[in-house]
Amino acid sequence: MTDFQRFADKALQDESLTRDECLSVLQSSDDDLLDLLHAAFRVRSRYFGKTVRLQMLQNAKSGACQEDCHYCSQSAVSTAPIERYNLLPQKQMVEGARQAAASKAQRYCIVISGRSPLDREIDEIAGAVRAIKQEIPIQICCSLGLMNEGQAKRLKSAGVDRVNHNLNTSEAFHSSICTTHTFHDRLATIKNARAAGLEICSGGIVGMGEQDEDLIDLAMALREVEPDSIPLNTLHPAAGTPLEHCDHLTPQRCLKVLCLFRFLHPRTELRVAGGREHNLRSLQPLALYPADSLFVNGYLTTPGAPAPEVWGMIEDLGFKIEVDYQQPVAG
Repeated sequence: MTDFQRFADKALQDESLTRDECLSVLQSSDDDLLDLLHAAFRVRSRYFGKTVRLQMLQNAKSGACQEDCHYCSQSAVSTAPIERYNLLPQKQMVEGARQAAASKAQRYCIVISGRSPLDREIDEIAGAVRAIKQEIPIQICCSLGLMNEGQAKRLKSAGVDRVNHNLNTSEAFHSSICTTHTFHDRLATIKNARAAGLEICSGGIVGMGEQDEDLIDLAMALREVEPDSIPLNTLHPAAGTPLEHCDHLTPQRCLKVLCLFRFLHPRTELRVAGGREHNLRSLQPLALYPADSLFVNGYLTTPGAPAPEVWGMIEDLGFKIEVDYQQPVAG
């Protein structure tokens, strides 16, 4: 059996696993899963204890995207029957922040579809963020597509704390899931956001047909990016997308990938993101042994567990939700 505790020791000493060691995590026997989770939890508990931070998404503009991301129900190549609408009014984005705070979310993420945000969309989102910050001291993340440094600076000046822009997969596999922009386009947006003084949230999607080597490449590329937060999505195939039949993940596979990312990113917030309910199913609680963050109240075009259900899962584990601002009184 692989000595996973040795991998935890390396992570706690800020040493990277070798590629062969990474493969041994991903290819480990399901019978050894509890040993693997225990080793990953040693690392998680060193830097995050038993705390869990929640995040809530606001799909502020849906559909009509010109990009061809094969996994996405909002893309140009999707025929998925989703709700489509232009940018929400500022008051709805502010109301979403109130709901996020009431859900004990540490961070509220405003997301829009499209290749890049329009100037007027930046202005509207900036206005909403200013209004939110005047009322609720919740952290704000924006996921707006490809951005230049000027756009990122406008978000920063409005009070945005963090930008999400996922690498999604390895550089080698990227053209298999998207051809309308490149892996390096994504890296450039991250560079622009960081130059503007914004925190970085960047992760990926598991289960799109990639190989183990691609997952290792993604994890290693993120070590170069050094994000503040890594959301790890597991594909929830949407009918009408090119990947609609790509539904082969098991809960065990998802947990092994989370453990690998914890070993390679010991000090970084690691979020169990989209696809959690679909792919982890009854093993969802075990994901919090390597990971320290979850989404509440669903995703962009797919539903998810409501906040009270997530609170109960965290409490049953003996873990604690961490929120570093005063929550509003419900009602």
